[in-house]
Parts: sequence; C-alpha cells; structure tokens
Amino acid sequence: MQRKELTAKGKATRRRIVEGAAEVLREQGVGSATLEDVMARTGTSKSQLFHYFPDGKDELLLAVARFEAEQVLEDQQPYLGRIESWEDWARWRDVVITRYEAQGDTCPLGSLFLQVGRSTPGARAIVVELMQRWQEYLAAGIRAVRAAGGPRAEADVDTRAAALLAAIQGGVSILLSTGDSAHLRAALDQGIADLRRDLEPAGAATPR
Repeated sequence: MQRKELTAKGKATRRRIVEGAAEVLREQGVGSATLEDVMARTGTSKSQLFHYFPDGKDELLLAVARFEAEQVLEDQQPYLGRIESWEDWARWRDVVITRYEAQGDTCPLGSLFLQVGRSTPGARAIVVELMQRWQEYLAAGIRAVRAAGGPRAEADVDTRAAALLAAIQGGVSILLSTGDSAHLRAALDQGIADLRRDLEPAGAATPR
C-alpha cells in the first residue's frame, strides 16, 4: 500500500522524532533504548509514533541510520563540498580527524546496522549511497586540483577517490577498535601527499 505524502508539518514532526531518537540511541545504545525512551524524549504518543513509522522500531532505526549517514557528510561541510586547493584539502583533513576523534570508539551508524541487519530492506542502500556521495565529493576535489595542475596533472580520479575513501574507512575501523586516531591521520596524510605528488606540476613547491 502506497503511503500518503506527508505535509510540511508532518515532515517536520517526523524529522524531530528521528533526531530525538538519534540522541537517545547515542546516549543509551541501540540495544538498550526503547520506543518509550524515544517517546519521552520527543514528546510523542505511541499512536503518533506509529503514524510516522507504521512498521515500528525497525523502520525508525532505519530512519535514524539514514540520518546518521547524512550527518557523516554534514559534519565535514562546508569543507568537503568545496575542495579546490591543497589548503582546502588540509582543512578538510583536519575536520575529518576532529570528527572521528570526537566520536571515539563508538559508531552510531555501525551500531544501528548491527541491530537491524544489513539484509533488512533499505539498510545496505543507505551505506551504498553514503559511500557514493562521499566518493563523489572527493573526486570533485581531485578534479579541481588536477585542473590547476598543469602537465603532470594525470590521475584516474574515481580510482584515487575510492582509494582515499577506503583508506579513511580503514583508519576509522582501527580507531573504533583501539581508540587511537594515529592510523586515520596517517591514511589521510599519505593519501593527500600522494595526490599532491602526482598532480602538481614538475618543479612545484614540495608540501611541508
């Protein structure tokens, strides 16, 4: 059955519930938080909650997962969306490290997927979309510096963007396991240094 399109007020209410649920899940953990906790935080009744999430907790968890995926990119803005120079790459790098150091050894998005399971309809699509959008931003940044790079500015942009994203994810995984951001820092620094080495014209100043 096709669901009715929400009004602007309905969309705002639904988003408020999702944001409130995200706060509860971050504070209490996905396994401990209940729908009652979400209702108390957001000031909604059970009937109102199920009006916006007819399939119950799993549907709400997927909505929160999508919200958390959006936050991954939003937390990197405006830097991720306007990488046009090596200075911009450095600013973006600092924002990424700060974000994940603040997050520490817990991952709200990862915890959500452990709860709902990647086989749940729509779950895998959220991760795929997140990675595609993130990679597209990185590819745009590579194209921007390549356009200004001159004769040496040759690179497989999509492959480079994919490799940098994979390096970041590896560094984040180690951070989640150890609480140490050293590998994330190394992955970003080496990835950007490799890009700069390959894209800058011969004779350009060596990065500090």
